[in-house]
Amino acid sequence: MSLADWLGPQEWQAVALSLRVSLVATLASLPFATALAWLLARRSFPGHGLLSGIVHLPLILPPVVTGYLLLITFGTQGPVGSLLKPLGIVFAFRWTGAALAAAIMAFPLMVRAIRLGFEAVDPKLEQAAATLGAPRAWIFATVTLPLMMPAILAGATLGFAKAMGEFGATITFVSNIPGQTQTLPSAIYAFLETPGGEGPALRLVLVSVVVAMGAVLLSEVLARRAAQRI
Repeated sequence: MSLADWLGPQEWQAVALSLRVSLVATLASLPFATALAWLLARRSFPGHGLLSGIVHLPLILPPVVTGYLLLITFGTQGPVGSLLKPLGIVFAFRWTGAALAAAIMAFPLMVRAIRLGFEAVDPKLEQAAATLGAPRAWIFATVTLPLMMPAILAGATLGFAKAMGEFGATITFVSNIPGQTQTLPSAIYAFLETPGGEGPALRLVLVSVVVAMGAVLLSEVLARRAAQRI
């Protein structure tokens, strides 16, 4: 039996949508997570602790609460959603909303991992480059960024893995619509609620484990290569 025959059409849809949502959520969050991690690691300003607390709120709040807040904010009747709707941008009950929910839930893990990378870089190396007349942007691109690349890879991997496993905020914000918003966790939940659905649920669980382990192993390989180059 081939892999194509092992999973049914609804299962393949859930796998493909989960990969799409997780990849979009990770790539969209990474630049913002890197910038915010730099701000928290390298700058001291009034409200620093408050900003750090807000960033980590999705880790503390129940995921359903985060999903509800997304729904009342980015829903078509919400303050942000109502402004975006005339532009053709709709998040509620769309796969884009699943990506938004996954990105927000994964964001704190990405920021924390990347922030540790910034804090581990010796500022004296950057100061030495500055004394040679290098611009700040050039120092960041050629000194800081290569040194902390393993931390960025670790943050991206954590974000991707969290996005793949996100359930509570996603199902609250975009529901569980097969082929549109039904990700791997939502599909597993739906199959477990259906008589005779234990088999498909178990297959999706195995797929989740394989994808998560593959992401972690790939991150380890990339991190080691980056460390060797450094």
